[in-house]
Amino acid sequence: MKKDIHPKYNKNCHVKCACGNNFITGSTKDEIYVEICSACHPFYTGKQKLVDTARRVEKYQAKTAKAKDIAAEKPTGKKKIRRAVKKAAKAAA
Repeated sequence: MKKDIHPKYNKNCHVKCACGNNFITGSTKDEIYVEICSACHPFYTGKQKLVDTARRVEKYQAKTAKAKDIAAEKPTGKKKIRRAVKKAAKAAA
């Protein structure tokens, strides 16, 4: 086996979260910066929190609202669809 090919393991790696939480773990790096940790992650805290990057949540909510509006306008059932088609044909003529 080759010697000295593995990186140095540091037992005192400081992990810093965006929420302000700090803890120590082992790693090959001296410091690690993270966005979400166990102190602020919704799974561990039990609180619902939307982590939005690039407005993805708002875009999704807008799409679902638009889909509900379209679904409400569409007739359901064969008779209602036939009536709507006949009504549109009469209006066009």
